[in-house]
Amino acid sequence: MSYLDICIIGWNLNALMFVVNFLIAIRVISTQDRSKLQEESLVLKELKEELEQYYPNRTITTLITYMIPFTAFFRMSFRLVEMFFFFQKNKEAKMFDYMVFKYSSDIQKAKSSTSR
Repeated sequence: MSYLDICIIGWNLNALMFVVNFLIAIRVISTQDRSKLQEESLVLKELKEELEQYYPNRTITTLITYMIPFTAFFRMSFRLVEMFFFFQKNKEAKMFDYMVFKYSSDIQKAKSSTSR
C-alpha cells in the first residue's frame, strides 16, 4: 500500500465523518419546531462568540482537519464517543444540552489556561 493509498483512505474516512456529522445535524433539526430551534440557536451563537474570543482560528483549524488524512475521523470519533457517554449519563438530554455543555467546558478550559 502506497502513501497515496493511505491518504485516500484517510480522506474517505474524513468524508464519512463529515456525512455522519451532517446527518446528525439534519436529524436534530428535523425533530424540533422552528421557534425552539431559533431560541437554541441564539444561545449557541452567544456561546460560540465567547469561545471564538479564546480560539479565533477555530473555523480554519476545523477545515484543516478535514484536509489532513484521518484527522477529522479521529476527532469526530472521539466526539461521538464523548456524546455517547454524555447521553448515557444524562438520559433526558438533547443535542442542544450536549452542545451547551461542550461549549461551556471549552470556554472554562480556555479561561483557566489564560488565567495561569
